[in-house]
Amino acid sequence: MSRIGAWFRGSAPKPSSTPSPTVSQADLRAKELAAMEDAMASTAMIMNDDIEGAEERLRKGDSSFHHLGMAVCIFMRSILGFEKDIMAEASSRLTDCENICWNEMKKAQKEAKADEDRIYPPGSEYSLVIADSQLMSAIIAVLHESLTEALRGFYKLRKAYIALDEIMQAETAYFKKKGLSSDFSDERLASSSSSTSGTRNNGTDDTDTDLEFVDADETHLGAQTSLNYEGHLSNSSNPPEKRFSKLSLNSNATSKPQPEKPSTPVSPSSPGRSSSDIFNNPVDIFVHSGANMCFGSLLLLLSMVPPTFSRLLSIIGFRGDRERGIRMLWQSSQFSNINGAVGGLMLLSYYNGILSFADILPSDEDVEKGAVVGYPRARCNALLAQMRSRYPGSGLWRFEEARILGQNKDLHGALKVLKSNTKSKMRQVTALNNFEMALDSMYVHNYDDMRDYFLRAVELNDWSHTLYYYIAGCAELEIYRNAFHSKEKGESQIQLHKKKAEELFLKAPSLAGKKRFLARPMPFDQFVSRKMQKWEERSKELGIDLVDAVGVSPAQEMTFLWNGTKKMQKPELEMSEKMLQWDRLTAPEEAQKKIKAELDEQATRDVCRAAVARELGKLDEARELLDSILAMDKLAFKGPTQDDYALPAAHYEMAALAWVEVQRPELRRDDDEEQEYGEDWLREKVEECQSWLDKVAKWETFILDARIGMRVQTGMDTIRWYKREHGWAAA
Repeated sequence: MSRIGAWFRGSAPKPSSTPSPTVSQADLRAKELAAMEDAMASTAMIMNDDIEGAEERLRKGDSSFHHLGMAVCIFMRSILGFEKDIMAEASSRLTDCENICWNEMKKAQKEAKADEDRIYPPGSEYSLVIADSQLMSAIIAVLHESLTEALRGFYKLRKAYIALDEIMQAETAYFKKKGLSSDFSDERLASSSSSTSGTRNNGTDDTDTDLEFVDADETHLGAQTSLNYEGHLSNSSNPPEKRFSKLSLNSNATSKPQPEKPSTPVSPSSPGRSSSDIFNNPVDIFVHSGANMCFGSLLLLLSMVPPTFSRLLSIIGFRGDRERGIRMLWQSSQFSNINGAVGGLMLLSYYNGILSFADILPSDEDVEKGAVVGYPRARCNALLAQMRSRYPGSGLWRFEEARILGQNKDLHGALKVLKSNTKSKMRQVTALNNFEMALDSMYVHNYDDMRDYFLRAVELNDWSHTLYYYIAGCAELEIYRNAFHSKEKGESQIQLHKKKAEELFLKAPSLAGKKRFLARPMPFDQFVSRKMQKWEERSKELGIDLVDAVGVSPAQEMTFLWNGTKKMQKPELEMSEKMLQWDRLTAPEEAQKKIKAELDEQATRDVCRAAVARELGKLDEARELLDSILAMDKLAFKGPTQDDYALPAAHYEMAALAWVEVQRPELRRDDDEEQEYGEDWLREKVEECQSWLDKVAKWETFILDARIGMRVQTGMDTIRWYKREHGWAAA
């Protein structure tokens, strides 16, 4: 067992050659334990939206973990404002933290007793802090917008990867030696689901299954760990879904308890032994929860990078593993400390963020039955309730509550929560909340709020002012079009909104290129610049105003690119159909004919209409629209201003249609009413879905390819799961 005294040797007096009295050693360890708890509790204040309070408390301590906590605070401020001076301060603090902990780690290794029974190698607590610091340093290096800094960041990332992997290997080896099993051991991963095949060696296997993950059982989230050391991990006979089912997520909903069923607890366990027999030491608790959080986050993020880049990462020594990463994050979220909170935040960000872009996913019923991919609604609800009970003053978890409502197609409920969550102590949380309000307002066609929220985003966040001004212009354009086509035409209002739309549109490209990622322009900045160039050229060619040269509703195009149709109900979808009609154009009749004749303009409009039709259950109408795009000449999408994404997006939509038919064959219109949808037909549709996805995956580079690629990658992951479930894995 690791000694508690190993935590804060930096602030402890140097050991003398004469053994200290027992009482003195006990007093020293008690002091060190108090320092440990204070550092973690202080840092956890960030998760309650009190970063200033966290900094104030952390300044009072001088332990290694107080240094880490202060570095975390500055790191949060740096990624909030993207200000280079704050980023430089964060880098400096993180480097200092690494150096301090390196000395402490070496000292701990030197003083360790050879015969001491311990889960982790001596000094692992410091090794974890070093890895944590390196991960944050790597993120800052990428945000520096310099390729040289980014390469240095990847070097730190590799060092962190190796250190975390060593910690997890040591934990697995200990469990094997004691005859125990861990939830994320190689054996458990291989046997936890009949759909998991092959072997894994600490996430570095050479197969292409790094995007496949297995959901841990939803009825057991594991034992809860108190922040205050009580000598053991607390156990509960009731699963978290029951313990948190009475906590309200909003005024109209509660998290429903899940039915009990036999399962293996998430916590490491074996017959006759409880988790408290293993993690009965605050150092071990910290290392276990922290390593699972850090390594789980790293494996998950690496698993989502584009295939070409992931191959490069594997060459230099690491690769992602979505399955293992997800399971490790769920494990970390069990613990009521800062590590558990960050692990929970990563999970909710993944499920409510990344997966919200995906269409080709298992049904809710399949997820409940143990599907290895998909959105576990009940479990996410329980996790959210758990986090809100721990951090009741935080707007961050209210923000996640709104995103869950959006996932459930309750956009108006989501907006209600977001509008009541605008006064966070942390500007970053306010910025996230505002951006989500802007998107949801776009989805419900409230263009006045949409415009105002995106303009507010300019004040709150520096991510992409180009995009913010552009989408605000899209909202103003729809207001202008509404006034233009109104029966009670008010010329003053028409001209007012027309002028505002033009001002916003023209301001957007002037800011493009100021923010870069890995020394390259931001994807949406490139998209906006191309779009504005196209409209300006068209305006000059047709002799009309810029705003009148706009074709397909750019607001609906943005909705498609953010997959907002997935969150809409029938009224919003039907309104989108109206917004995509050609009669919304404001150009003269002759100019309209020329705009409508442009093939990429037609394709952009029809791919948006197809997505809306699919969500409305009009599969045949959607297919007809997509067939018209697929019949177009590919050369029509070549050029510096062409909307080249429309054609590969149409191929993706064909895959999504095939998947809807797999899950809901009753929506298919078939001339043969006696058609039976047996296994042969089902397998044919799955192969059809796979073939469309393969075509997009092999597509040449196009604008926003990473955004479309996320949907494709998740779809391919789902197809792999479905084939295994039906015994078609060799297909």
